[in-house]
Amino acid sequence: MRTLAITQNITVDGSIEMITDWFDPQGHAGADMSDVLEESHRQDERSDALLLGRRTFEDFRGYWPLRTDDTTGITAYLDRVAKYVVSGTLTDPGWQNSTVLKGDPVEEVRRLKAEESGKDIVLTGSITLAHALIAAGLVDEYRLFVYPAVQGRGRRLFPEGYEVPRLRLLESRAFRSGITLQRYAPA
Repeated sequence: MRTLAITQNITVDGSIEMITDWFDPQGHAGADMSDVLEESHRQDERSDALLLGRRTFEDFRGYWPLRTDDTTGITAYLDRVAKYVVSGTLTDPGWQNSTVLKGDPVEEVRRLKAEESGKDIVLTGSITLAHALIAAGLVDEYRLFVYPAVQGRGRRLFPEGYEVPRLRLLESRAFRSGITLQRYAPA
């Protein structure tokens, strides 16, 4: 069975919705982000599937393929990785290596996880889809890049009223920028 990992950029107060400017996808905010980028690429090597909800997919598709000046390697990774977009309305994904999953998102992800060959499946952004997969108990790992910012509002990774009694810490790591990586698995 393949691992489903939710990888999120998150504020100290738990927001993953980017309402303010706490997150810069290409790290141009002045802080040395090379070690964060190195860790991100290390995780990319362990995965061969990116799972996205329609809105996040459209945001990614409207941004990353257009980056001709991307020195981070993120555009190259996103162009080559298998992308699965959960949508009942999207017909033509319009981005190479993309597949639209039109069925029940929980069942579609169960099917992907059950494939015998393949590396990690990573979900990022896609708050509504993340909530559905968390509630269904399908998440094997949480990889949280915690930014030293408090947004004070915004949607959170765990839906209101959802409780995870205990998570097991897999890794905790600090980066030069003040960002930390917290990796957890269900206990």
